[in-house]
Amino acid sequence: MIRTLTARDVAGIQCYSPDVAQDYTDYPDAGFDVTDDTAATSFWVGTRNRLFSWLVHRELRRLGRARLLDVGCGTGDFAQHLVKDGTLTVTGSEIYLKGLHFAKKRQPGVEFIQYDVTEGVLDRGFDIITAFDVFEHIDRDVDGMRHVHQMLSPEGVFVISVPQHMFLWSRLDEIVCHKRRYSRAEMVAKLRATGFAPVRVTSHVFALFPLMALSRLLDRARGAAPQAGGDELSDRVTFSPLVNWVFDKVMYLDEALIKLGLSLPFGGTLVVVARKSGSKPG
Repeated sequence: MIRTLTARDVAGIQCYSPDVAQDYTDYPDAGFDVTDDTAATSFWVGTRNRLFSWLVHRELRRLGRARLLDVGCGTGDFAQHLVKDGTLTVTGSEIYLKGLHFAKKRQPGVEFIQYDVTEGVLDRGFDIITAFDVFEHIDRDVDGMRHVHQMLSPEGVFVISVPQHMFLWSRLDEIVCHKRRYSRAEMVAKLRATGFAPVRVTSHVFALFPLMALSRLLDRARGAAPQAGGDELSDRVTFSPLVNWVFDKVMYLDEALIKLGLSLPFGGTLVVVARKSGSKPG
């Protein structure tokens, strides 16, 4: 039986899974500092926000006004892009308190809650649930998908992205506590097993994939010794302003191809839009 969680206040934040709120087993606490420092200039954050905002608003045209839950909202950067639309009521959830403190400072008008999606469901429903680069951190990913399904309205939609291709596994995956990189077949099978019907499946980071693959393989071969704090993570995700600018422009090609309806065959990220099985096609 799926458990409905109740909240209690911890340091001014509504916590639905307080026992793990400061555990940091599945993501390093220093990662929130790095994310907050780099979000404004990172080409990856930029293309992610543009593409996923477009996917959400595409579904919003079908649904009308909607309640959205962003699972694993991190420092709240994506929520910042969504609240500009008055037709969306946004709730951001994050398992770890440190990320939520950054998020509340960035967007004081947005509801942010602490929540572990594997433990149960919230005491309310949603029309859109997003989870961007979250489920690769979760051991019990199928339980999390099942709980997402339970919280969605009958015509609701789940928009999810995860790292793709296990052959790209590198030291970076270990630093940020990934449990796996998904194949397309694995993700589609798990979504179908939990009651979802994928309606759009595509790779992302397609145009830059050769450079990404080479970088990851070299990183794996190098096997650098761990550094203190967030330095090792920062070194791998921070680029010069020129490189960020060039990569950002290249990523517009990915976004354009996906918006044309193409399913890109490979890339560093897998993106899936899924609805409840049996829901009306949009």
